[in-house]
Amino acid sequence: MTVPGPLRPLVILAGLLAAWQALVTVTGVQFFILPPPLSVGRALFQRWDLILPHAGTTLAEILLGLVFGLALGVGTALTMAYFRPARRWLLPVLVVSQAIPVFAIAPLLVLWLGYGIQSKVAMAAMIIYFPVTAAFFDGLRRTEPGWLDLAQVMNGGRWAVLRHIRIPAALPALASGMRVATAVAPIGAVVGEWVGSRGGLGYLMLHANARMQVDLMFAALFVLAAMAVTLYFTVDMLLRRLIPWQPDALPADERI
Repeated sequence: MTVPGPLRPLVILAGLLAAWQALVTVTGVQFFILPPPLSVGRALFQRWDLILPHAGTTLAEILLGLVFGLALGVGTALTMAYFRPARRWLLPVLVVSQAIPVFAIAPLLVLWLGYGIQSKVAMAAMIIYFPVTAAFFDGLRRTEPGWLDLAQVMNGGRWAVLRHIRIPAALPALASGMRVATAVAPIGAVVGEWVGSRGGLGYLMLHANARMQVDLMFAALFVLAAMAVTLYFTVDMLLRRLIPWQPDALPADERI
């Protein structure tokens, strides 16, 4: 049976909720370990006025982290592609920076930038930075050789080649990096909120957990998951429209 595309998320959600309820019913697990989905839905409905401001804070942290991480990653990739000496110095630093777990420096970011939104934005931007930089730089250095040869025959300068050939050719790779960045950005924001914050879904989950309000904690988690999925598919749709020269090669009935 083929499920129409618009109905697919609802079918997946219904299947997950049914499996969740079956797990609670079959195992008889305690409420404070795994509340049934109905209790979580009730908490989501009754505490919506509490959850919504925290969701807005987390969403702002994610979006700002995406903007700054994307700008920093694109700038670094372009610098490494255009200036060969910069590549030799920046590439090792970029790789070494990933050897240090970002979670380990979260307390330092809170210490330096405070408990406000700045430290969470910095955390999200740092997580986003590497996939964007690596994907875009990889796309910049894998330009079709025939295009570069043609530009050389036409006496194209380095800047002209970069602007008119290498950057457009690398945009599909940048789009892949942005999809990965969009998926991992909520991790940075929430981890930053766990370390120290005054608001956000991570902050709400910590407080709900300390007060044994497990249904509220799951409701906040559900909102975070819904926000992350919506953000990912929105970015994916925008990227497909903005990069029309790389159409989806999959058959129409196999696309997500």
